[in-house]
Amino acid sequence: MKRLAVLGSTGSIGTQTLDVIESHPDDFTVELLTAYNNVDRLIAQAKKHRPDTVVIVNEDHYKILKDKLSGLPIKVYAGLSAVEQLIAMPGIDMVVAAMVGFSGLRPVIKAIESGKDIALANKETLVVAGGIINGLVMEHGVKIIPVDSEHSAILQCLTGESDNPVEKITLTASGGPFRNYSIDRLCNVRPEEALKHPNWAMGNKITIDSASMMNKGLEVIEAKWFFDIRPDQIEVIIHPQSIIHSFVHFSDGSIKAQLGLPDMRLPIIYALSYPNRMSTDLPRFDFRQFNKLTFEEVDTKKFRNLALAYKALEKGGNLPCAMNAANEIAVEAFLDERIGFMQMTGVIEKIMDGMKYIQNPGIEDLEETDRFSRIAAGEYIQKIVVK
Repeated sequence: MKRLAVLGSTGSIGTQTLDVIESHPDDFTVELLTAYNNVDRLIAQAKKHRPDTVVIVNEDHYKILKDKLSGLPIKVYAGLSAVEQLIAMPGIDMVVAAMVGFSGLRPVIKAIESGKDIALANKETLVVAGGIINGLVMEHGVKIIPVDSEHSAILQCLTGESDNPVEKITLTASGGPFRNYSIDRLCNVRPEEALKHPNWAMGNKITIDSASMMNKGLEVIEAKWFFDIRPDQIEVIIHPQSIIHSFVHFSDGSIKAQLGLPDMRLPIIYALSYPNRMSTDLPRFDFRQFNKLTFEEVDTKKFRNLALAYKALEKGGNLPCAMNAANEIAVEAFLDERIGFMQMTGVIEKIMDGMKYIQNPGIEDLEETDRFSRIAAGEYIQKIVVK
């Protein structure tokens, strides 16, 4: 029985993780659930899964959470510092890190320092602090296992290959809802259009990132830290059907690919059970239902976020942190209809070009970069809105 903490349990990955746990009651149990703001869903999850402890990060919701769970043998806390402290509980074997954004970094660090294995769904952790995280993983002897379908696919292709040299990896991207749009048409898309992903059901932030190709840019940076490869060994290709989740190219010219239906429960259960595979009753892929699988080049003139991510990866330091912070603010502004879809890239580029570069940042440097970049992005967006 593997004892789990699910950070960000009310989001898309968190809720699907709980679906997987419910389907395998003899293999997994929930010890800790955390949410930022969705107190109603957290209450429902706590009543259903009966964890030892729950935490609501937004302290304004503490009283309602406490009242609704009174009479149940569930400990209730509030605040991000509580998440960091409780993650070190000895009764936790693995942490599912599904919190969205930069706020997920400190809890992951604390979990690693406490000797917990990590099933990592929070992209920002490695994007912002990949070098620091990998150093801590080595120091504390824990495993960090990807939950993203693309990185899970690469891990599955590499398993059993030992030290066989890798030539490059290919991350696939669906292309989102706008892959065939012109630049002029992209300037006029509205949030409700961008939230209609053709293949995947995800939260709002990651869905917008997918539409803008920033999601794939974040995955490129993650891939460098997950698999210790150079930026020039990572390529991205559009695969609209989202059946092949990634490729690994070996030095002898052979290629391995991992295929499956676009269902996040597959990489989630692989991360939870790694290195073993578990039986599931999930839908099976049928080749007869797909008469072709197609591939296209990425148009980085339309989707410049991907080029910005490569720039951040190649320069390193605190540049990926600035890019990530500016993107989070830009996505919020787009969802609030304060800026247009194509303006998000301009905001990110402006902040990246104007930030103070630090080649070897510590955690405090990254937190200051994140804070500064968010403020600068907000001020720049205000100027755009005023104009």
